[in-house]
Parts: sequence; C-alpha cells; structure tokens
Amino acid sequence: EVQLVESGGGSVQAGGSLKLSCEASGFTFDDYAVGWFRQAPERAREGVSCISSGDGITYYEDSVKGRFTTSKDGAKNAMYLQMSNLKPEDTAVYFCAAARRYCAGTLAGSSWYGDAGGMDYWGKGILVTVSS
Repeated sequence: EVQLVESGGGSVQAGGSLKLSCEASGFTFDDYAVGWFRQAPERAREGVSCISSGDGITYYEDSVKGRFTTSKDGAKNAMYLQMSNLKPEDTAVYFCAAARRYCAGTLAGSSWYGDAGGMDYWGKGILVTVSS
C-alpha cells in the first residue's frame, strides 16, 4: 500500500519558518519524482516544488523561490520542505506527492508550473497557517 504522510505543519507569524516532512512507503522512492503542492481555500491546487528522479533537478514555483528549499533523503524514503520568510499568502494545505520519474508540470523559461493531475500518489495534506 502506497502511503505519503506529511508532518510539521502548524501556525506561524509572518516572517517565521516551518519545516514540513513527508515519509513515503509502498513504492520505490528513488524511481519517483517527489514534490510539494498546496491548496488555499477556494483556489486550485498548485505546485510548490519538485525534485525529479535520476537527475535530481529541482523546480520551484516563482513565489517561493529564495524562501523555500526542498530536499529528499533516499535512505529514509523522506522528503522535506524548509519554508522561511513565510507570508500570509503561503497559508494553505500542503500536500506531498510523487510521480513516476519526472515532475508533472510545465516549464516556461525558469518558471515551473506544477500539474497536480500528473502526480501519481498523494499525502492527505497538512495545514500551514501564516498570520500577519
């Protein structure tokens, strides 16, 4: 059974930091691209970051570049999202997700637009609330 389980969410004031973790099981972790998506109330789910399998290329959504860092640990079947300088507009439910080999989405220049429909496996999500 495939499982992705997020942890580390919570409430923080603007300018603060949080680190999300995701533990994966039930699939060959190193064969999958792994990433983070988020969904704010009444908004579509959007890609935040993703690490491709194999080449390890990492993609970020434009608004989080320079503030968020994603990483993974193949030995632990885990991935992480270090979020710094958080803003109220970062408030959302954050999901970890996995896709076979490549990060689902579109590249336009240096901008990555994640495609939630292209990811294969999902965690249940965890809430991050940033207050002003």
